[in-house]
Amino acid sequence: MKLNNRQLAVLEFMKECHGDQQRKYDHAPYWTHPYAVAELASRFVKADGIIEIALCHDILEDTACDESRLAAEFAKIGYDPASVRFIMEGIVGLTDIFTKENYPEMNRKERKKQEAIRLGHTSAIVQSVKYADLADNTKSIVSGDPGFARVYLREAADLLDQMRKGNVHLLIECCHQFALAMKQLN
Repeated sequence: MKLNNRQLAVLEFMKECHGDQQRKYDHAPYWTHPYAVAELASRFVKADGIIEIALCHDILEDTACDESRLAAEFAKIGYDPASVRFIMEGIVGLTDIFTKENYPEMNRKERKKQEAIRLGHTSAIVQSVKYADLADNTKSIVSGDPGFARVYLREAADLLDQMRKGNVHLLIECCHQFALAMKQLN
């Protein structure tokens, strides 16, 4: 994936926001996950904003960065107002709403069900990035925690049942990763 100057600035901002965070299972710098998601998504979707959305898909839920700071950063980097709105809509669309903190009365299964329904109503670009996110997460979860991987794959399948607007080739790649994961777990 070749990044232009603005996308490189977004990458550096994302790295700064994620700081010393590490991936749960392989302990790689956390930023490697959004980068991998951007790389996969951009292989299949040739749309303005896909790389920026993918690079920042976890910023709002996993860092101290909020929407106003993120939007201001995109403007500072040089994105025009319409692009900032589009990118922000994508990032917000990928940010979990049905979290334990927001819905403590719901159990995990119900929260995941509601999140799947919500994601089913998001745009094609949001769903495409989510496919890439699921595919990348599947690899690390299966190798790092096979017991949880079975739960994760069931939840991910429920998500895919709701999300059918994204890039079909990326959906196929995501399903391929699931099939490989199931084979590895059996």
